[in-house]
Amino acid sequence: SSSIVDENSHQPLLSILTLIVETAVKLHEDGHRVIIVSSGAIAKLKRIQYQNAQNTFAELLNMGVIPIVNENDTLAVSEIRFGDNDTLSAITAAMVQADYLFLMTDVDCLYDKNPRTNLDATPIEVVEDVASLEADVSSAGSSLGTGGMATKLIAARLATSAGVTTVITRSSNPGNVANVVNYCQSLKSIQQEDLSSSQPLTPATVDEDPLSNSMPSLQLEASTKPPLHTRFLPDPEPIRDRSFWLLYGLTAHGTIFIDEGAHRALISKAGLLPVGIIGVQGNFAQQEAVRLVVVSTGCPNPSGLPDGLSTATSAAPAVDIKPPLEIGRALVNYSAAEIARIKGLQSTRIEGILGYAHSEYVALRENVSLVRIGREKGNRTAETVDAVGARSSTGQTS
Repeated sequence: SSSIVDENSHQPLLSILTLIVETAVKLHEDGHRVIIVSSGAIAKLKRIQYQNAQNTFAELLNMGVIPIVNENDTLAVSEIRFGDNDTLSAITAAMVQADYLFLMTDVDCLYDKNPRTNLDATPIEVVEDVASLEADVSSAGSSLGTGGMATKLIAARLATSAGVTTVITRSSNPGNVANVVNYCQSLKSIQQEDLSSSQPLTPATVDEDPLSNSMPSLQLEASTKPPLHTRFLPDPEPIRDRSFWLLYGLTAHGTIFIDEGAHRALISKAGLLPVGIIGVQGNFAQQEAVRLVVVSTGCPNPSGLPDGLSTATSAAPAVDIKPPLEIGRALVNYSAAEIARIKGLQSTRIEGILGYAHSEYVALRENVSLVRIGREKGNRTAETVDAVGARSSTGQTS
């Protein structure tokens, strides 16, 4: 809201709104399909709602419409409030498999220090991995905005994990959007030319970017300097559709703590069996979403784990013990109370303990989605929708 409303008078900034409309129309005329996400949105989608929203967006875009998503749309439900429009925009971008997501704010880009208090602050222009980012995101949103730069980093993490190039740039100059797109498309064209000069063209090479041949206005020189912005590169192995919905489209109602053997089984595409569960937290029902947290053997009971949950023994070495790590989300076949009774047991004992057995699995593998554990080999850092491992900096944002 602070990007389009005067913080003192609370009157709309008509000049900025006009530029936003003009930019959206220009992009649309150039062949882009545009969606605008406004501030203050609320959204947490059930699977059918998620699919319906996907179909609605597809139909509107095919009709040549520029959709505007806000808190009054049927997309939103009252169950969960994200607290910012950045997260909703990232989920929307992933939903339509967008090429770009622009997060508009009141600074030009992300800096390694707060540029308002540090004259030597350096712009961060390209980020390959949000997990490795070091910046200062201590600032909250403005009195009108509900988010800050921290929420934009979370949104960037979500969108890039779905294969969407994400850009942070200044909202007072919406024309930056077209200029940054032009620059990025120009770089892609140069990269494709370099690739084609070293190998024969194939259909995959030609069709890699469907927009690169549809917009004559994008044929810029590679040396053209773009407006200042921070560009987050998309994950080369993006999460799509159902897996993305499981991770980011559902509210987690509790936590299941699993051992490393269960984690390895999930990585190998096996389901979650009760024998690999060492603890449960929260009060959830069947077919509700839960967090999955892996706990290493020998791990003491750290903050955040249920009382009494510990895999440490008196003989356990005090070295090479990894902290608990959230590794994904799952839809469960049993309630929290039921899982607490069957955890650590073989599936053949479920019926004897509960008097019934809905499934041998606490969660089917198709109902489990794992986060990417870093991009660098050996990096055990997992980013989630709840936290970003960064320390960054900027001023007030929308």
